[in-house]
Amino acid sequence: MSDQFNWAILGTGKIARRFGTALNNLPDANFLAIGSRSQATCDAYADEYGVERRIVGYENVAADPDIDIVYVGTPGVFHHRDVTMCLEAGKHVLCEKAMTINAAETADLIRLAQEKNLFLMEAMWTRFTPIHSRIRELLPTGIIGKPLGMLVNSLAAPPFDPANRFFDLNLGGGILLDMNSYGISWAHSLWGKPESIVGLPHIGETGTDDTSAVVLRFDGGQLASIVASQESYDVKDAIIYGTSGRIEVHAPWYKGSGMTIHRAGQEPETTLMPFEDGFNGYEYETREVMDCIRAGKIDSEIMPLSETLSIMQTMDTLREEWGLVYPNDIEENN
Repeated sequence: MSDQFNWAILGTGKIARRFGTALNNLPDANFLAIGSRSQATCDAYADEYGVERRIVGYENVAADPDIDIVYVGTPGVFHHRDVTMCLEAGKHVLCEKAMTINAAETADLIRLAQEKNLFLMEAMWTRFTPIHSRIRELLPTGIIGKPLGMLVNSLAAPPFDPANRFFDLNLGGGILLDMNSYGISWAHSLWGKPESIVGLPHIGETGTDDTSAVVLRFDGGQLASIVASQESYDVKDAIIYGTSGRIEVHAPWYKGSGMTIHRAGQEPETTLMPFEDGFNGYEYETREVMDCIRAGKIDSEIMPLSETLSIMQTMDTLREEWGLVYPNDIEENN
């Protein structure tokens, strides 16, 4: 297998632009093609990022025989459609979080990827950064005693615009599938599937959950309190607490480059683990995709599909509690 992989991106939005930067930072990732719904946005993106192929129509990206891996960066309500199209065309896929808008769609994509023997992973980039990798290594050592839980805040308010995907139910809008999914995924990665799930939302004027507070309880007794908002002033801190200490992840926690460990009877210990020079953080998940494919794997051990499905089931449970339904949910059920 070649040392270099040909990548394509579906979509030209903000996250797709960050991911394009990451691709250009990695020598074994050849950013071959950008796909868009219009020639103008396709050309503008390609000019900025030096992309060779400018492809109008996502189906034409999937049909390109030279593309090895597709990053799906379209709005979440289209993920099931777009990932299905790419898998059917024989492409490996990295799909932006949340994988889909409900667990049924995610389960269907997992089935298809396994049937086609193709790699599929949710792009939960925070899981692969140096500081979060280090925390997963440290917790089992008892560095803060027995872990008892976590407090996670992900609050920031974009300009209100009913047509923006954040506030549009038709595009899967709301904070749960966006910023709150980061904290929920983090808790899953540390303690597995929760045994109890509760939460409360504030539903905004467009019908989206603009603030939500979630509490997860795990088999080991850990409690994760996770709050996210798209209508609040910035708060992006996180603490993992235990019987004899705590880990404070430096803000913003999801892309933190350091942590301070507090232990009973000892001076606080700060560890800095910045991204590699020039990196924006998306490079680490990209490396994972390519490393897995080189090793013949169709599933990541760090971000396994079984866990992505469990996370989607957790969010389905919360939405059912809240009576929060997307139009696409209704279409799927009819």
